Amino acid sequence: MSQNQGSEPEFRYTAQMANAIEDKWHKQWDDRGTFNADNPTGDLEGPLAQLTPYFLLDMFPYPSGKGLHVGHPLGYIATDTIARFQRMRGFNVLYTMGFDAFGLPAEQYAIQTGQHPRITTYDNIANMRRQLARLGLSHDKRRSFATTDDLFVRWTQWIFLKIFNAWYDTEATNPAGTKGCARPISELEDEFRSGTRPIATSEGEETFDKAWDDLTAVEQARVLDSYRLAYINEAPVNWAPGLGTVLANEEVTAEGRSERGNFPVFTKRMRQWMMRITAYADRLDADLDTVNWPDKVRSMQHHWIGRSTGARVTFDADGTRLDVFTTRPDTLFGATFMVVAPEHPLLGDEGDAADLNVPAEWPDGTREAWTGGYATPATAVKAYRERAARMTDAERTAEAGEKTGVFSGRFATNPVNGTSIPIFVADYVLMGYGTGAIMAVPAHDQRDFDFARRFDLDIITTITPPEDFDRDEAAWVGDGVITNSANEEVDLNGLGKEAAIERITQWLEERGLGKKTVTYRLRDWLFSRQRYWGEPFPVVYSADGRVHALPDEMLPVTLPEIDDFSPRTFDENDAASEPEAPLGRATDWLDVELDLGEGKQTYRRDTNTMPNWAGSCAYEIRYGDPNNTEHFADPVNEQYWMGPRNPGESGGADLYVGGVEHAVLHLLYARFWQKILFDLGYVSASEPFHRLFNQGYIQAYAYTDSRGAYVPADEVTGDEESGFTWKGEPVTQEYGKMGKSLKNVVTPDEFAQDYGADTLRVYEMSMGPLDISRPWETRAVVGSQRFLQRLWRNVLDEETGEVTVSDESADLATRKLLARTIADVTVEFENLRINTAIARMIVLNNHITSMDAVPREIIEPLVLMVSPVAPHIAEELWHKLGHGESLAREPFPVVEDESLLEEETITAIVQVNGKVRARLDVSPSIDEDDLRTRALDLEPIRAILDGREPLKVIVRAPKLVNLVLPKN
Repeated sequence: MSQNQGSEPEFRYTAQMANAIEDKWHKQWDDRGTFNADNPTGDLEGPLAQLTPYFLLDMFPYPSGKGLHVGHPLGYIATDTIARFQRMRGFNVLYTMGFDAFGLPAEQYAIQTGQHPRITTYDNIANMRRQLARLGLSHDKRRSFATTDDLFVRWTQWIFLKIFNAWYDTEATNPAGTKGCARPISELEDEFRSGTRPIATSEGEETFDKAWDDLTAVEQARVLDSYRLAYINEAPVNWAPGLGTVLANEEVTAEGRSERGNFPVFTKRMRQWMMRITAYADRLDADLDTVNWPDKVRSMQHHWIGRSTGARVTFDADGTRLDVFTTRPDTLFGATFMVVAPEHPLLGDEGDAADLNVPAEWPDGTREAWTGGYATPATAVKAYRERAARMTDAERTAEAGEKTGVFSGRFATNPVNGTSIPIFVADYVLMGYGTGAIMAVPAHDQRDFDFARRFDLDIITTITPPEDFDRDEAAWVGDGVITNSANEEVDLNGLGKEAAIERITQWLEERGLGKKTVTYRLRDWLFSRQRYWGEPFPVVYSADGRVHALPDEMLPVTLPEIDDFSPRTFDENDAASEPEAPLGRATDWLDVELDLGEGKQTYRRDTNTMPNWAGSCAYEIRYGDPNNTEHFADPVNEQYWMGPRNPGESGGADLYVGGVEHAVLHLLYARFWQKILFDLGYVSASEPFHRLFNQGYIQAYAYTDSRGAYVPADEVTGDEESGFTWKGEPVTQEYGKMGKSLKNVVTPDEFAQDYGADTLRVYEMSMGPLDISRPWETRAVVGSQRFLQRLWRNVLDEETGEVTVSDESADLATRKLLARTIADVTVEFENLRINTAIARMIVLNNHITSMDAVPREIIEPLVLMVSPVAPHIAEELWHKLGHGESLAREPFPVVEDESLLEEETITAIVQVNGKVRARLDVSPSIDEDDLRTRALDLEPIRAILDGREPLKVIVRAPKLVNLVLPKN
């Protein structure tokens, strides 16, 4: 990679000189606090807070032990470019970087080596900080922290307790003026105590006629816990035995495997911490309209939230209520069977066959196809449950898979016609989605149709299909007129879909058999992890099982020192295994004697830790006030950095840059926490990030030899036409990720050593649009290097090092080119089109290269424009040009004489079949589409066309348009 130095002129801009310049300016920036951003109040208070704030940040990086390769800094260089640009435009810019430092890699390394994950983590952070510093990123280093820092852990635990001590009141108005708001749980308790609210659990499963103070402490806790936004629940969870922990839905791939480690994931009932994100589903969905995010990301969140409108319908199963949700209640008359998940409580405990809530014998009416060959319902259901437990959710719901099931031996009554319909158990229904039960309408759902055909079940048409449709071959899933759908009280026949849905829903509600309902694909957030390296829960448990929040003065709860960091080793395919958290071995830490208002007692800590996502849910707020020990963020500082810039806006950081892979996980969680803190009055913004930008990725070519083994990419020669070779042997090229195993990694350290950090910055920013992935090609860097070398020569003599600029005025053409460059670069930077901004600067730089002495009035604005992308060389040239202060806060160039932006016009010829028919004056920079539109709109051309469409329109902007018409 190293460039040939040869016998260079003493003052030529080489890699060696670039490194020296960069080291010099890094030290000066640090010594002077050049990039420090001031707060309105507190320990970081300062005069810059009088300026308009601009807050931008990158997505929290994880400090990997592998360090950075040149693909990682793409987004960081872009945000740094914008941060520098906005400082020069007069903003007080908050730009820093911390580290999302709790994570499985450090814990897995600790399991392998015995080295505490804290040591590994902080070593990795130090290395990453060193690598980032070399790139010249203009971070305010005073604001940097890691989620593993005790002070930050304290505030993560503090937020958890605010969520734990809050409930969601659907009738209250939130600070944004819309329905639904988090309120302190103490206010709910006051309503119970005063009698203004009936005492019942949140879903009404349990009600109490006694006064609040007459309830036992356990009863009171049971009621309040059912409302809390953070709660413990025994529910179906995603169990990854290969990791020894449970996972949130968002951490499981579509293939039913863990995102981390690619282990199989199974559904298992466990008692775990949950967060009631579903309470915010409507607001999370609707408020996507208030942020400036890519359409792709908003669509992904809309899909994940999955809002559906329909009806919740109650079937009677021999005295047991069985609810289903359906978006098509108009097809109820065609429901000929029901399906419940294997885990459904209707079936009873997951124990021996004797514990199941099913008949002892197959009831009358059981068809042979329903039994699966089993002698009794109990043996059939037990065997089927065991089979389903060995499958991942993805395997259970795969469209291509054959749908299996078994009759439970129980029947339900269809509420619209009184028909007794069989209840089947099938693995394609999941307990974690909807109610865990569905009504099956085989005539109008292909999956139900296939199931009915296999198990000899009735099929009743309730939507009239086209006459030529074969009802015996497939389900009719389109719309049509309702048929076969009437009883003595309601008649849907002849109605269309919407009218039928409205009528049947009203009928169900009037009889207490159903209710119009909005449901969501989104599930509550599973918040427990059976790991060591994470934030401990700031709660303890009393002997009666109640959860007690620790007071603020006891925070943070820090991790105990242990010798064995591993969860119990599991067979990754053993779904029946149970988690065993490492903290369960810290016996001295687990039991603690405290007085929490009920006298001194012995309490037990939680052995789970929070997921690694917890620390990244609100870190952006903490950037604004990182050292505050009294508040998560002082309200004045939070309002300054995060508050809405204009009335009616949601607020949040001005710009957030990161990968689209976080579209659901991190971004959805962060929005959820932000809204809770907003409702409770701790923050002024209802959204954490106002503008989001997803950068693309730098990918790389890798090469394999005849054995399929990877060879060092930087030692391969050749091209696509002649073929590629390594040590004289042919190799095959492939394209994708960078990685040590692929032997195609280029690190920013070695690249900066061989070319300079500024060359790396310019190259990465000029490779293409920031949101598009692009291939890394070290040999292509020469263009970026030459640009900086020419800029250097336009200021300095390479032989003597003397400044060669002239104080004479530039010619009009050069001044016009400068004005156009300033205008274009400003717009391109504003819109993160950094590659085209660089292209504009290269044009100007090349234009002045031929001058004997470049006018100062041209080169100084160019140096300032270059500085956001290549700050080190720009600072050095600015200093050489006689300026004593850093250019970091110099005003970005503006066009003061607007007349210089006026373009001369040229005459474009408009031909029809090669003959000139019209002319028009246009700008030299007009694009082809605009020229075509203007030419076709000319009166002489419209008269010739007389409403006809030309066969072809040939455009050669800006000089020619030729319309080809058929000859008469």
